[in-house]
Amino acid sequence: MPGISSCCLMSEPLAQALDRLSPLTDLIEIMDEGPHFIRDASLFESYNRKYILHAPFHGVNVASLLEPIRKASVQVTSDCFARAAAVGALGVVVHPGYYAWEQERNAVERKFQKSLRELNHAAREYSVTFWFENMGNMNYFNLRTPESLSLIKGSGLTLDTGHAYLNGCLDEFLKIPFCHMHIHDNRGKTDTHSAIGEGSIDFAPVFKALERTGATSVLEMKDFPAVEKSLGMLNRRKHKKIHSGKRQGKKRIMPAEG
Repeated sequence: MPGISSCCLMSEPLAQALDRLSPLTDLIEIMDEGPHFIRDASLFESYNRKYILHAPFHGVNVASLLEPIRKASVQVTSDCFARAAAVGALGVVVHPGYYAWEQERNAVERKFQKSLRELNHAAREYSVTFWFENMGNMNYFNLRTPESLSLIKGSGLTLDTGHAYLNGCLDEFLKIPFCHMHIHDNRGKTDTHSAIGEGSIDFAPVFKALERTGATSVLEMKDFPAVEKSLGMLNRRKHKKIHSGKRQGKKRIMPAEG
């Protein structure tokens, strides 16, 4: 069963969000910014759960051509690595940056490579793992399609199902090794972060890929009711699968001849 991102409860303080999510899952991804910015790692001592952190991304651009912004973005992300180490997180999700003008794309990629080296150094320093997330259907984002995976040079991938679907390449991404997954639905036009079943994504191959890779995963919905709806659908799917397996496993008793 997937974990849950705190994204669905950003209107509530982090402690309150943890109180609501902990009874539902063993794995929580913390959106480490805004109301859920981690100011005190001791908060997590009250919960016996596994964690993944999503590094801050509003105002952050590790591929910025403006060197002060790029350096500050790397520092913000590295500070998140330190917080991940403090709470014993399994890993950190990082956005791969963006560019403002198509003419600057090559220069932006060079800046990203510089940041990648610095982030790898910081990850080693704090003994944490991080994964870059594939981005949605806005032209200026890095890492939108499998063809751009060479940009991250073998770094781990967080496969965001909704983002890949918006770019028309979810099937291709599912064939590629990934370490972590964000699960949410949409209708192929807008990044709505909807509940499973409210969009048009076929989740059967998504869950097959999860089983094949053994990757971690979380529901990343826009609100708590969408998470509850998704959990209900997943529980029904699990129940149906169990009972289907029992039926298939039954031996047919043939009538005695005579």
